[in-house]
Amino acid sequence: MAEVTAQDVKALRAATGAGILDVRRALVESDGDFEKAKRWLREKGLAGFAKRAGRARAEGAVSVVVENDKGVAAVVALECETDFVAKSADFVRLVDDLAEALATVGEGSLDALGEKVDDLKVTVKENIAVGRHVRFEAGSGAVLDSYLHVQNGRGVNGVLVELEGGPAGLAHDVAVHIAFARPEYLRREDVPAEAIAAERETILATARNEGKPEAQLDKIVAGRLNGWFKEHVLLDQPYARDEKVSIAQLVGDAVIRRFAQVVVGT
Repeated sequence: MAEVTAQDVKALRAATGAGILDVRRALVESDGDFEKAKRWLREKGLAGFAKRAGRARAEGAVSVVVENDKGVAAVVALECETDFVAKSADFVRLVDDLAEALATVGEGSLDALGEKVDDLKVTVKENIAVGRHVRFEAGSGAVLDSYLHVQNGRGVNGVLVELEGGPAGLAHDVAVHIAFARPEYLRREDVPAEAIAAERETILATARNEGKPEAQLDKIVAGRLNGWFKEHVLLDQPYARDEKVSIAQLVGDAVIRRFAQVVVGT
């Protein structure tokens, strides 16, 4: 059996972040083979991690990547348990790698980076997983842009926008608005009929409970439903920087093809 030296222990600890006793045992079990020892630690760490798999992942970080020269963009969330881990350099670096890989390579790249996610699980001893992620490929004549709201050194709210017939700067302005207004739908036609029907019934019941005259109910429902659309539909929303202008008016003849928003904890 190969001799395990203090230098070996120090090097493996630096590479894995594992404890001294675990590192020494890994080297013994692997007969001093450094790579086998790393794999042993990862496997043992993942086995132990099964006990933590049920823990809530309410924290994390978001990264966005836009490469208009290639016509691709991506937004990715990496989820974890604590704010302390979420803002660590290794965690932020990994979510950036995931976003870059998703944008440039595609969906399969996230599986290819699974070992890096597993390694970080072992190091920080938390439930970590890739969360919501979206990739855009720009259509002909369209531009992509984004916005990332950063808090405590890591992204927490990322937005992608695809815009046709307008500049990237306009797409960015729309992305900033989306980050804070958080619309659920792009246009009224995208809202499920059942959601509109349910809201209409709620408005009608509320108006009746308020004692509104039956003759005015249709007008009241229509007005309040328009207000609901302004909260939930992007094109109907008043622009965050000038509430006298709707997003539809802001983009003018340009067309917002789609958007995606990924927020930590949602």
